[in-house]
This record gives sequence, structure tokens and C-alpha cells, in this order.
Amino acid sequence: MKIKRFFASDIRQALRQVRETLGSDAVILSNKKVDGGIELVAAIDYDAAAFAPPPPSPAKPALTTLRPSRPQRRDNPAAVETASGVASVSQLKEQVVPKVEWSQEPVLVEMRQEMRALRRMMENELSGLSWREMGDHKPETRDLFRKLMGLAISPDICSQLVDSVTDASTADQAWRKALYYLATQIETVGDDLLEQGGVFALIGPTGVGKTTTVAKLAARFALRHGTRQVALISTDNYRIGAQEQLNTYARILDVPVRSAGTREELAVALNGLTGKRLILIDTAGMSQRDVRLSEQLALLDVAGQGVRSFLTLSAATDYSSLEQAISAFGAAKPEACILTKVDEAGSLGGALSALIHQALPLAFVADGQKVPEDLHLARSHTLVSKAVACSTGGGEYSDEYLALALGGARANAHG
Repeated sequence: MKIKRFFASDIRQALRQVRETLGSDAVILSNKKVDGGIELVAAIDYDAAAFAPPPPSPAKPALTTLRPSRPQRRDNPAAVETASGVASVSQLKEQVVPKVEWSQEPVLVEMRQEMRALRRMMENELSGLSWREMGDHKPETRDLFRKLMGLAISPDICSQLVDSVTDASTADQAWRKALYYLATQIETVGDDLLEQGGVFALIGPTGVGKTTTVAKLAARFALRHGTRQVALISTDNYRIGAQEQLNTYARILDVPVRSAGTREELAVALNGLTGKRLILIDTAGMSQRDVRLSEQLALLDVAGQGVRSFLTLSAATDYSSLEQAISAFGAAKPEACILTKVDEAGSLGGALSALIHQALPLAFVADGQKVPEDLHLARSHTLVSKAVACSTGGGEYSDEYLALALGGARANAHG
């Protein structure tokens, strides 16, 4: 067990030293006030060897009594005679001493749980103190944090934006600068990737509108370059009526459509459409937890065809699900994201936060069912303006919630 003392001017600095030196699993053994601040005693790494009893000294071998005239017992061929009598070989086997896992000792487990609860309580108290101090000394900064949280942006991004506009002279200027910095963190493709042509597959979870988005992209390209330059492929063999929906769009747009259920079939379909400038592949929507997801993504790995992918996400999805989806579909290495159902989202903060955290570029935004009118090139400032239009202003958040959000953001920022 590693034990160390820490001295600091206040409890916050002491806890930070413990976290940086021993890690987040450190256990606080004691704390007391001393001259000039506070002293903490923390420990980590329980060493089972330190508590294990010393190994027993090797026992002397028992002397056997030789009785050549006495035959071996037939009922137990494995038996041998010793000075203490007859013993079986199984009884002579070395007993294995079970390994004691001191980390699972009930007393230590309970102590660790209590220390974690104490740490959470202290962090909550410190968060409330920081929130009150911000209100007393910088009320305009606290109001800005509240407004940014009203956009449903993650607390860590809100904290970064607040820290980046400390030089603003007025509250209105700070708000505008914060929105500007927010827009600069949203990476967009800029140029229309589809203008270059190629083979693009739309991947993503179920129900995000991939098939409709394929039709919008095809119609957008056909209006500029003609229907002879576009072709569609469906690999969705899971949903009932999925290929019929794509066939309907293909008839309306007057473009060819193919279906492929395996990698070999996809290769054949692509080879048959080599004269097309743009080929769009509509894939089956799957949950990020679906065990078949890797198989679906592997289907797109057609040698020599250069299939590129767009990750299609719904703006109406909550932040944690978006993060999981981006991580799960990251195996396909999507070049950019298409954000759909912007018109149905109650807020855009979760989608913006996920894109910023995952550093995923945004290519297109879809905000309706009309083909192709409701598909637009992504513009970060336009998206931020829409997020502001959906915002609640942070009025529904209590001071306790905002204090915890600010405290968590600052704690994560300092490791």
C-alpha cells in the first residue's frame, strides 16, 4: 500500500494533488487543518503480498518404515506406508493456499465506497462554492454560462466558451463572441464533395432517413449534371419494403437502381455501373449495439472500388446516443456527417456537442421531407443560429444543476 501526505492551501488544491499523483482511485485516510492550509493523507495500491503470511519452511520428509515381507494393500494400490501409518497419495498432495484479494475485502470495499461518497459530496460543495463566487464577482459570466447551457451544449464546451470571452466589454458582446467561437469549432466540409463524383455509401443507425437522403443527393446531382450520370444501389435486405422505397425514388428520378446483399454482388453491381459519375449506396440501418453491424460495414470494403462513406445522424437523437453511434460506425472511417431531421429536433446542442467532441466534419443538413429542396450544404454559423432559435435560454435549469455542471466541466478540464 502506497501512502503519501499532501499539503495545500485549501481542500480543492489538496484533492487535485491527490488526483494528479495517485489517480482517481486514491483513498483519503485522514485530513486535518495545519498552519497555512490543510493536510491530506491518501493511499493507493493495496499489496496482497504485504499482508500474506510468510511461506512455511519446507518440512522434513517423513521416514518410511521398510517392511519388505509385508505385501502392498490390494484394495488401495496407490497407498504407501509411512511412519505415521497408511496415507493415500491424494492426501500427500501439496495444499494450494487460496490467494486473498485484499481489494475485495468487505471492510476495504465499504471504506472505498464511503470515501467516494465523501469525495462526491466535497466536489458538490466546491461546485456550489464556485457557482456562488462566480455570481458574486462575475454575474455576467454566470448569466452567459446559463444561456449557453440553454442551447443544450455540453458543460465542458460551455465552460471553454465562457473562458474564451473574458475580454468582452458587455454581456451582449460576450454572447455574440461565444456563439462565434462555437461556430468555429464545428468543422464543415466546405466544398460540395458530390461535385467530384465517386461512390458514396450512406451509413448510420435505424430511422435517421438514409433512403430519403440518398434520393435528395441523387436529385441534387441529377439537376446539375443530368440523370444519366447517377445510379443507386441498395444493400438493405433487412427491412421490409426498403428496396421498394428506393426503387420508387429511382423511377421518379429516372436513374438505374441495383441491389446487392453480399460483397461479391456489390462488386458486380459497381462494375456494371462504371460509366456513372455518381453512385450512391443505401445501406441497412442498424443500432450501434447490433452484432451484425461489423458485417454490414465489411460489405462496403470492396477492393479497388474506392467506396467512401457518409455517416447519417438524426439531430433529434440525444447526445449520448450520438456519441455511441459515431464511435460504433467509426470503423467505416466516414469522411463526413449528414445531419437529418433538424426540423424535428427540440434542440441542436447535443448534435453540435457530439460533432465537436468527435471532430467529425459536417457535409449536409436536412430539415424536411421534400426532395431535393430540404437538403443544404452545412454552414456552421447557420446551424448555430438555428440552435439559438431552439434554445430555452437556460431558464429551466436550477442553480444547483448549473453548479454541478460547471464543477464537473472544471474538474474534467483539470484532469
